[in-house]
Amino acid sequence: DPLVHPQPESYLGNVNTLGPRACYDEGKRIAETLMMEYHREHKVDVRIARIFNTYGPRMAHDDGRVVSNFIVNALNGEPLELYSGGSQSRSFCYVDDLIGGLIALMNYEGALRHAPFNLGNPRELTVKELAELVLKTTESLSPLRVAPAQQDDPSRRCPVIERAKSELGFEVQTPIEAGLAKTVAYFRGVLSSSSSPSS
Repeated sequence: DPLVHPQPESYLGNVNTLGPRACYDEGKRIAETLMMEYHREHKVDVRIARIFNTYGPRMAHDDGRVVSNFIVNALNGEPLELYSGGSQSRSFCYVDDLIGGLIALMNYEGALRHAPFNLGNPRELTVKELAELVLKTTESLSPLRVAPAQQDDPSRRCPVIERAKSELGFEVQTPIEAGLAKTVAYFRGVLSSSSSPSS
């Protein structure tokens, strides 16, 4: 679990280097290190974005992320699995908002241009709350099913975005309810076209 919550850019992480998520977690940190080395050694003009959970249309239906998993299962009438009962919390940023932040960061020429910027939604909700919102949005009767906890799955994850707000003008524009409605509509189309008989 992170030792600081929510996480500002100054927080450098708390990673189990031997755990099943180690490559993912450490991969992000080494990417920042490599980019800064290229900047120092070769004067490459880099930007560092720390992207928190993002969702929206065009997600792969089987990519293993919680939003797509919940929506697909709800639309198919299958159970929504809640690891540890869904008590862990996350923040979810709609893809349009993230892209706006990335464009602003790429165009940013201020004094902090080579510093990391958190991009995400500071609104936090539990995974169980997300599941209930997905069921409401899809009008699904799928049950919620408790599953065992996953190793090294953080209990909380949420960004501090004050740097992005003050330096980039970054603001989250899309409430989770509106973003989920658009994402559900996308997946309805994907699932209906994949189940249609070919002509």
